[in-house]
Amino acid sequence: MPDQNGEKTQDPTPHRRRKAREEGQVAQSQDLASAVLLVGAVLTLMWVGRRVVDFLALHARRQLGGEPWLEADAEFFVAYFHATAWELAKSLLPILGAVLLMAVVVNLAQVGFLFLPQQVTPDISRISPLKGLKRIFSITGMVRLGLGLFKILIVGAVGLWSLYDERAAVLAMIELSVPQVATHLIHLLLHTTLWIGSALVVLALVDYAFQRWKFEQDLKMTTEEVRDEMRNLIGDPQILSRRRAVQRQLVLNRLSSAVPKADVVVTNPTELAVAIQYDIEKMAAPIVVAKGAGIVARRIRELALQNGVPIVERKPLAQALYKDVEINHPIPQRLYAAVAELLAYVYQLQGKPMPKPPSNAA
Repeated sequence: MPDQNGEKTQDPTPHRRRKAREEGQVAQSQDLASAVLLVGAVLTLMWVGRRVVDFLALHARRQLGGEPWLEADAEFFVAYFHATAWELAKSLLPILGAVLLMAVVVNLAQVGFLFLPQQVTPDISRISPLKGLKRIFSITGMVRLGLGLFKILIVGAVGLWSLYDERAAVLAMIELSVPQVATHLIHLLLHTTLWIGSALVVLALVDYAFQRWKFEQDLKMTTEEVRDEMRNLIGDPQILSRRRAVQRQLVLNRLSSAVPKADVVVTNPTELAVAIQYDIEKMAAPIVVAKGAGIVARRIRELALQNGVPIVERKPLAQALYKDVEINHPIPQRLYAAVAELLAYVYQLQGKPMPKPPSNAA
């Protein structure tokens, strides 16, 4: 059997998953976040980047060919700096805000909200050169190195393909003016970056799928680990089984002594059973001496049959007594009439005189 060799064949329990998450062990791909941010940033620049270009062009014209400054004191430079910073912020903040929003969304989509302050606590062992070398030259490190080289090849191939596809437009730039060349170069750069980013997104999705699979494999447990976890959380199963058996036996013993004393057992008819006893000389009102559902109800009916206790089906009354009255407690006043009618019916069947009902019966 695989479990006998300590192999992890059992699916992880919810407790195992919760503990791993609390320790920061989640399925996450850093490449996916980086690739999505790259594509998102390029699309944002293509959409609203024109404002940045216009601002930089206007600022360059002001600096290189604008009206000369007739005053250049500290107050002038402070005011000029504030005005320039505000204009630049109005152009850059939408782009930076969109990139920040994408970063938050892509990480939440992968791992959800995860607050782990202990992960940012300084730990000297994390900067150990020896451990760093072990990570680099480990199997995982070698695999990451191979994947990194493969990504470089993919990025290079996509970039060359994109530039080669635009070779005619690049050669035609000889006849364009400097502003037109700059515009074409910016468009070429953005479109090439977009193609490279799209290729990285595809690779990152594959990496994320692999990370999720590896995460699930790492979380798997052996049968012994499952047993140990159950024992730590709820106790030894054998002890719990013996405890339930003792409790069940105590219930049955109590039923064996209580049901024969009852005057009647009212049922639902099969799901519930409630045993009622009434001694007019000792009790102010009838009391519930036993009640139960399922197996316990079946045992109450069996004991009633063995001891000659009448069994009467009264669904609403059985439900009300089972829900509202505890064992060895008197019935509530609102049920006096129904119980008195039931007892009268039973006494009539048995040929016994009907005792007087409680003095405060409604």
